[in-house]
Amino acid sequence: MKFLLAAATATLMALAIAPAYSADLAPLNSDTEKDRIDWSQLEAKFGAFPKLPAGTKAGAVSKTLTNEYWRSLGEGYKAFGDKIGVPVVYQAAQNEGDQLGQLTIAEGLVTQGYNVLLVSPQTDSNLQPIMEQAKAANVPVVNVNDAVIPQAEHYVGNVQRDNGVRVARWFIKNRPNGGKVAIVEGQAGVYAAVQRTDGFKSTISEGGKFQVVASVPGNWDRQTSYDAATNILQQHPDLIGFYANNDGMALGIVEAVKAAGLQDKVAVFGTDGISDAYASIRAGELTGTVDSFPVLTGEVALEAALRLVAGQKLPRVVATPQALITKDNADRYSGPEARKALLEDAAAGQ
Repeated sequence: MKFLLAAATATLMALAIAPAYSADLAPLNSDTEKDRIDWSQLEAKFGAFPKLPAGTKAGAVSKTLTNEYWRSLGEGYKAFGDKIGVPVVYQAAQNEGDQLGQLTIAEGLVTQGYNVLLVSPQTDSNLQPIMEQAKAANVPVVNVNDAVIPQAEHYVGNVQRDNGVRVARWFIKNRPNGGKVAIVEGQAGVYAAVQRTDGFKSTISEGGKFQVVASVPGNWDRQTSYDAATNILQQHPDLIGFYANNDGMALGIVEAVKAAGLQDKVAVFGTDGISDAYASIRAGELTGTVDSFPVLTGEVALEAALRLVAGQKLPRVVATPQALITKDNADRYSGPEARKALLEDAAAGQ
């Protein structure tokens, strides 16, 4: 109990001094920030990977390791670290609601002398206190995907709103007569969930053929999303599709659709591109996902972070790729060919 009180007190004190740091920069909106570069242009604009100070080591903290997406992001960190000989410690909170636990991990990594810190916050605010601590220790912090710390100087990740936009465009193209659709959102108030949902809603509403009959929280949880989808289908048996803010939730929705005997009528899309989503797509169950390529994102994020350690002045945002995956193109974006496909997409402006 004393430890928890002390940690909570430290967190409140850190939050109290955070505004002094936030005054240095305008609050970050990673989707609209103009000071940005595409991941494919890093070497072209900043040269070959630079020489690093001897003994450089990187620390990274994620939301949780129970979700494959975050495990894959860690694989990307490790892959790039191994490639250039930089050790990476990757840790995560016990679950996606353990905000204080995640903050404690991040604070520990700064205290232990890591030269750069990569963070994927639980919420937009729970890791805010680490910014002042890291700045005092001269440790660059890179916010990697999902929630966005408003005071972050550097962010690596995809355009969150575009996830929902891509799915909405699929419905507009492939269901030209329109109909009822529903959204199962992630954690309430988290930047990625808000942006993905807004991108879908605003895009699919264009033309007036589609009606969003429900937009409910699934809290990134498969069972919660199964229950939510079951209720929605009971209320709207003529529904034609679901969009979920991540793949775990989408796979729960698929089970609800199957249980209702509507798999031939209801399209289901997720977000993230985890392996179970690809398997479900190939099996003809999940209609699609927006893959944000977490392994590649991890590689790019660590490269950007270490370029900062080497003294390079990068744009505030490094945008990473994404693609709408269906049964028709799943092979193109799988395995070793994925990077080639994404570079082709970048060159074509997709």
